[in-house]
Amino acid sequence: MIGALYEDALRGRAPVEIEHADGRRRPLPVQDWLAARPGDGGLLARCDGATLDVGSGPGRLTAALARRGVPVLGIDLAPAAVALTLAAGGPALCRDVFGRVPGAGRWRTVLLADGNIGIGGDPAALLRRVLALPAPGGRVLAEVDPPGAASRVEPLRLRSGRAVGEWFAWAHVSADAAAGLAAACGAAVTEVWEEAGRWFVALCPRR
Repeated sequence: MIGALYEDALRGRAPVEIEHADGRRRPLPVQDWLAARPGDGGLLARCDGATLDVGSGPGRLTAALARRGVPVLGIDLAPAAVALTLAAGGPALCRDVFGRVPGAGRWRTVLLADGNIGIGGDPAALLRRVLALPAPGGRVLAEVDPPGAASRVEPLRLRSGRAVGEWFAWAHVSADAAAGLAAACGAAVTEVWEEAGRWFVALCPRR
């Protein structure tokens, strides 16, 4: 999703849509990422120690945790996202989760909110990576699709008028597929919860 159109959307410069391969379009939900969303409360309450927010976007969760006094760091590939997080009062760095991540192996909680389990279009590869980031006894909290939804990988791109971005792969994982995915990655689902129509899972590495 990273690119000029994503940065423009975050900065409010232009309306941006997500385009599917079959031509369907929907608005990029930037407003959902900028302010507190129904369902955030339970997720934030479960961040009971040093927290890494992967794909933190403009930083609503990172900043909310910082206001609560929770040690937190947001990482995102988009400079605009990092700048917005810093402006909101949350610490953040431009980092690729598959690259060098500060504090790897020492985090209490790692967040994959807002469907970020889909990053890269390979949820198994992403999950194996993020499961290596918590300290012993730590966990990953991931937002997933509702039970019964199709787990899938699809090509998407961003569009603003005639301007289009490159195609990228994005994955969707349903709540009822999370246990099998976790097991394949050497982890276990220890909690599933729903709040305000959003679904989440907690995953703990088997060490």
